[in-house]
Amino acid sequence: MSVSGCSDLMASDKPLRILHCFRSPVGGIFRHVRDLAEQHAKAGHQIGILCDSTTGGAYEDALFDTIMPYLSLGLTRMPIRRSLGPSDIRTAFQTLNKIKSLQPDVLHGHGAKGGAFVRLVGSRLRVSQSRVARFYSPHGGSLHYDTATLRGQAYFAIERLLERWTDTLVFVSDYERRTYEQKIGTPAVAWQMIHNGLQADEFVPVETAPDAADFLYIGMMRDLKGPDVFIEAMRRAEQLAGKPLSAIMVGDGDDKPRYQTRINTLGMGERIKMHPAMPAREAFALARTVVIPSRAESMPYIVLEAVAAGKPVISTRVGGIPEILGPDFAGFVPPGDAEALAVNMTHAIADPGWLPGLMPETGKFRGQFSSKAMAERMAELYHHCRAQPAAEKQTSRTSSLS
Repeated sequence: MSVSGCSDLMASDKPLRILHCFRSPVGGIFRHVRDLAEQHAKAGHQIGILCDSTTGGAYEDALFDTIMPYLSLGLTRMPIRRSLGPSDIRTAFQTLNKIKSLQPDVLHGHGAKGGAFVRLVGSRLRVSQSRVARFYSPHGGSLHYDTATLRGQAYFAIERLLERWTDTLVFVSDYERRTYEQKIGTPAVAWQMIHNGLQADEFVPVETAPDAADFLYIGMMRDLKGPDVFIEAMRRAEQLAGKPLSAIMVGDGDDKPRYQTRINTLGMGERIKMHPAMPAREAFALARTVVIPSRAESMPYIVLEAVAAGKPVISTRVGGIPEILGPDFAGFVPPGDAEALAVNMTHAIADPGWLPGLMPETGKFRGQFSSKAMAERMAELYHHCRAQPAAEKQTSRTSSLS
């Protein structure tokens, strides 16, 4: 089954009531939902968000302020824990009551918790004759777990079970689709891959400040994203370069004090400066090279944003990043390898023209990663699913919507 021929759906079908549900309003998932909310609201759809109330800070509050004009269905925040627990039962009932009152046409869950709530609640609403469509985007989520662990096996079993209450899976990268297939199994429902995209004004180069640092880490302060590896690589890069180097680390998270303690222990407090979360383009001006030391990713916005802003990038070869930078990008290093990362950082210092010459061609990159195109494809998918007869949905469970 294909959605080809559906390009006129946005114009011909009635506006949709779309509710996005996810746990933590930080990082790439939050960015993804903000872009969809803005683009779809401008197209005439009614949008709402339901997410956790215990994560995020002043920076995220400011981001909510920017999208509130697009949320005609409002913003609902309630406590949603990262791990599975008894509190999820109470949250599920609260979610059911809230979602039922909004009468959505589309429920789109992002990440493991958001996806679980959407599919369970959406299925309960189906019992009441609602025609709500249930979409799930893993965004990494439970896919980050190891198949060799009991926790990973439990999460994968839950994901497989929840498929029966899913209308369509939406992957943001081919890596995510392949990982889902490897860890959970070939999807038994329809699926589509839609890459993340950027706003038009983000494809403008960011001018580097005269006093810029050598390297920038920007992202959540948790080991999964590799700030600990970045700090160790900075120490080693100074040894290899034979001189002091400088870095900026931008982001928030519970582990941030631990990283600051490690920096102080190494005596690098004057050369590695910590900053709270800030807009990516502001952070890009603070350093010459962006370093992505993640141990795991899906389709990270920060890499897209860095390339669009004209910043050279050193990155681990994880997740969908090769779909952005190219499979043979010479700036890749293995995840968790501080020595390899330090070698590439030293190379960037010794040869300033090395990384800029490796970055993707601007025109092709812009055509591939547009938020407008992303939102249009998503809206077509929403309409397609709602227009599809129940019998056809059943026969297409093993089909791709590519």
